Amino acid sequence: MCPRCGGPVTAPSAWSSGWRCQWHGVISPLRPAYRPSPEGLQGLLRDVKVPVWLPWPLPDGWLVTGFAGAGDDRSGGRGCVVALSGPNPVGGLGEMLLVSEEMGVGLGAWLAGLPGPDPGEGFATCQPEAFVRFAHHEFPLWHVEAPHRAAFAGEVLGNWLWVVLWPDTAGMLLMEGLSLRDLRDPGQDLDLPFGAPSPRLPS
Repeated sequence: MCPRCGGPVTAPSAWSSGWRCQWHGVISPLRPAYRPSPEGLQGLLRDVKVPVWLPWPLPDGWLVTGFAGAGDDRSGGRGCVVALSGPNPVGGLGEMLLVSEEMGVGLGAWLAGLPGPDPGEGFATCQPEAFVRFAHHEFPLWHVEAPHRAAFAGEVLGNWLWVVLWPDTAGMLLMEGLSLRDLRDPGQDLDLPFGAPSPRLPS
């Protein structure tokens, strides 16, 4: 499906070398989600070209609930998303999607309920509202107005990072910042706790 709208796409043909959406032209196709399992993670890591972010340690009680990638066999994964769920700090269940993507893919904006493909005009014109840590560095995130959810975006290592949370009160998880791991990095022996597949990812 299209990573910018979730609509159907047309495969490459003799007349077009890329996957196409009737609304957004040539796109990096969003593939069905991988199951939340070690095998699902390996499926995502097989050809991904962008960081695969995971908060580590996970917030208390949170589980990994799936993975998805956008890209084709020729260009590799140009965008990906890691889904998690767990206790909302103010009560009830919270859900989180961490999206890493090259500029223009549009996956993060679509999952945030925005037209995209990137955060849009006026982004990052004020002080950042949150931050993430990676490799002893802090990277700022800015709040992005999104319907019925909390969304934050910033640039990390030359790619967009989106953090999208449901309900919007779950955005409190970013108040103290998140420490991230890139699951592509070798030598990591993380015992990831997996939960039921996320309904927020493409089936």
